[in-house]
Amino acid sequence: MTHNFIIRGFDDQIHKELGEMANQRGVSINSIVKDAVDGWLKEQQSEVPRKHHLLIYSDEESMMWMLKSMDRLAKEGNLFRCFCGPPDSHSTELLSKFKWFDGTLYPYIYSNDGQQVQREQSQNQILHKTQKDVMRYCIKVIENLAKNADNKQVCCMDLLINDVGKSSLKQALGIEKVYDNNRMAGLVYCAYRTDSLLNSEIKDLVELFELHDQVFILKEDEVYKLHITKENIHKLFLN
Repeated sequence: MTHNFIIRGFDDQIHKELGEMANQRGVSINSIVKDAVDGWLKEQQSEVPRKHHLLIYSDEESMMWMLKSMDRLAKEGNLFRCFCGPPDSHSTELLSKFKWFDGTLYPYIYSNDGQQVQREQSQNQILHKTQKDVMRYCIKVIENLAKNADNKQVCCMDLLINDVGKSSLKQALGIEKVYDNNRMAGLVYCAYRTDSLLNSEIKDLVELFELHDQVFILKEDEVYKLHITKENIHKLFLN
């Protein structure tokens, strides 16, 4: 179904030049304007932000403060508010109270103490199976979030990834890479507690930082932005 548009603000000179160009190309002014609008729409669609940020926090109080502020800002931005994570945490309970969409699939893949649910008898079978199960589970959660967002820009808080990182940061990195290659429109925040990261190898931490657009650290009711750059050894001796 077609609609008529009234375009204001064109003076006689612009209209004359547009008419001459239309005659030269053998098309109508309407076609030129329609092509311009189509081009603008495609450009806007290609510029939809698909941000993937890292949040590091050490205590629930800091996270709760930030979530309250994020809820207000996400509402103002008309974003689809969603999350995934452990059902028994203060953060997920708060987000549910704020009526964020819960994309977590149940039964949750981790028990209350953050350990992977294990069903096989052999230890090697346990390790192999649970790694596959966790990856499959996380991919399904991502798909569930994307499906319910229905192409809207999201403000998504991923608290599930902290449980993955607590068990194995290398496995968390694998899931981060999967998401990074197929991002949702909007803003996605991967939240890790410091106790899930501090015993990790430096190379894994650096890779985690590099997989995200920006790194933020929460300190009580303050947010710090962390800048990570690769430097030459000579920088150690410069003022």
